[in-house]
Amino acid sequence: MSASGIDEEQVDVTGAHVATAHQRAGGASPGFGLLLVITGVVGALAAIALTLDYINLLRDPTYVPTCDLNPLVGCGDFLGSPQASAFGFPNVVIGMITFPVVVTIGVMLLAGGRAPRWFWRAMVAGTAFGVVFVSWLQYVSFTVIGALCPYCMVVWVVMIPLFVHTLARAAQNGAIPASTATAMFLVRYRWALTGLWYLLVVAGAMFGLGDRLLLIF
Repeated sequence: MSASGIDEEQVDVTGAHVATAHQRAGGASPGFGLLLVITGVVGALAAIALTLDYINLLRDPTYVPTCDLNPLVGCGDFLGSPQASAFGFPNVVIGMITFPVVVTIGVMLLAGGRAPRWFWRAMVAGTAFGVVFVSWLQYVSFTVIGALCPYCMVVWVVMIPLFVHTLARAAQNGAIPASTATAMFLVRYRWALTGLWYLLVVAGAMFGLGDRLLLIF
């Protein structure tokens, strides 16, 4: 216990790259918990908006989704594509279920809760599945459909840091096998890695949609 009355081994408020006792026991820094809450809420709102447009489109085939802005940016092409139901049911169902779970986990960690290592491994596996899935959807968006879905892009934006930061924290607390140097690298450069990933997505969009982008802009 420090002189200020705060147990420095229980809470990581400095963003240190070495896990605290609280983190090694399955807890997390306030920053990570807050990240889960923010990304979960934003992702859930995007999933809800996309679900409402999907329902309206089912009711009325002539309905124009609220996010249809121009021939390049809109949700209509995606909602009517085979890729919108990649697993035999609408993709929006996945977001409606998983993002509230992310928020719940974030609140639990913010409250000082601790999770067993298997839970952290499950989080890494779940976010890895999510980021691989959205990467495939990005590829389809850029090369097959040739358009951008605004609500889908919101999900892309939140899934990337969600995966990178979960992987970094799981490596840091020993939930997944990683050397100390690797764990420290992931934690130290987690935002840089997130930014680099964003740049790669932008580059992919420009490469795949180059001609269409020129027509719009």
